[in-house]
Formats: sequence, structure tokens, C-alpha cells
Amino acid sequence: KIIGTNRNLVRGRIGRVVCMGGALDVPGNTSPVAEFNFFADPYAVKELLMPSRPELGLPLDRFFLLPLDITTPHELPFPVYQTRVDPSFSNMNTPSVAGEKKPLIHFTSSFLEHTRTVMLQFGKDAMELHDIVAVWCAIANPPSSTTLSPGWGMHKRTFEIERIGELTRGMLIIDRREDEAAYAPGANRAFVQEELDKHQLAHGPWESTAVPAAVEVESLVSSFHDGPRILCITKTPGHNALLQLLLERVWGV
Repeated sequence: KIIGTNRNLVRGRIGRVVCMGGALDVPGNTSPVAEFNFFADPYAVKELLMPSRPELGLPLDRFFLLPLDITTPHELPFPVYQTRVDPSFSNMNTPSVAGEKKPLIHFTSSFLEHTRTVMLQFGKDAMELHDIVAVWCAIANPPSSTTLSPGWGMHKRTFEIERIGELTRGMLIIDRREDEAAYAPGANRAFVQEELDKHQLAHGPWESTAVPAAVEVESLVSSFHDGPRILCITKTPGHNALLQLLLERVWGV
């Protein structure tokens, strides 16, 4: 009721919204193309970021999106936790024993044991810090600041949200033909790969830095061309900076 009758008042009091969700130029983590949060309710994402009535959506000038592209590299390696925080830390087969441990360390080790067991099934001995990166961003860049803090960077991106696809639900669809922040070869990726094969050049860095050939493409779909440009975080002070901050602020080591 408050939002319905005082919508402008509520929107005006929003300092900043920092959201962890989506995957732009990297694979998803719930499906091949979708991140967990956006996969869970793509209709809500669509209504908040691209509402049929713009006055009902979020104030996008105060909205930061942190997709998997930027959050995935930030991790808490379990061997580091074991070395710096709890030398007796192992996994679910060897549960934490309170003993002489500080209550906080016993608590974190107890739930991280399960996390480690799950992550090892995916071949990774670390916990990915997706939501923690978003919290870090919110703390480091308060609403009172008009510019990003040193070490942080962002870029405006335009995309559509797939809501009903059998295989693509929650996918962020990007028109790469005129997106300077997307994969460099854009619509001509196949052409670039063909040229690499023709000249027997190794695939790798060349694929993402090659300049696309000049070709004619069909007109941009209006929903892309006229869609909102979302502020996406593209740079942080680095995964080591966050790891050290966690160790110091949470465990005091």
C-alpha cells in the first residue's frame, strides 16, 4: 500500500541497489546459460529491470549488477582457510570439534565442511564468493559516493532476459553486433575461427582480440536497441584483496 500510494517517495529513498545475478559472457552455474538467482525467477528480474511501466521498476541509475563474469574469480580456497584459520579443518568425514577452538571458528568450520565436500564434487577445493563480492561492492561504494572507489570499474550493458525458454530460462540475451563490451569478434566469431584455421594459427587469445570483418547485419531488434543500459561491475580490487579482507575482518588473521 505504501509503495502504491507513495511510489516516488519510496524510489527517492533508495540509496543504491547492488544485485548479484545473471551471466553475460560466461556460462551459467544452474544451466549452461543461466545463473541461479536469475534462473529462479526470470519474470521478477524482467519486471524490476525492464518493467512494462518504467515508473514501477528500480531506479537504474542507482542499480549495480554483479554477474558471474565478475564474481566467479573470487574464492576462499579451503587450503588457505586450513592454514590461516583452522589447522584441523578437513571435511564432513572429519567433523569439527569445539575443543579449544574459538566459537566462531568452530561454527564456520562446521558449515564449510559441507561446502568443501560439495565443491570437491565439481573439482574445486574452494568456495566461490558470489554474494560476498556483492556485499563488498555495496560497502566499498556507498550511495553517498558519486564515483566508484579505487580499484572498481563498471560498464553499461544492454540485454534481454529469457523467461520461458526450455533450455535458456534465465539467460541474459545480448545483441553482440553493437556491444563494445562483449566478445570482440561479435557476430563474426565463426569467420575469425575460420581464418585462424586457414592460417594454422593457434586458437586462444587471438579469438577474443581479433577485429571483426566489416559486414552488413540486419537491423537491431527494437527491444535491444531501446532497452535500458544496466550498470554492470566489471572490475574489483582483485580476488586476493577480498580474500585478505575476509581473513582479517571475519577471523582476525
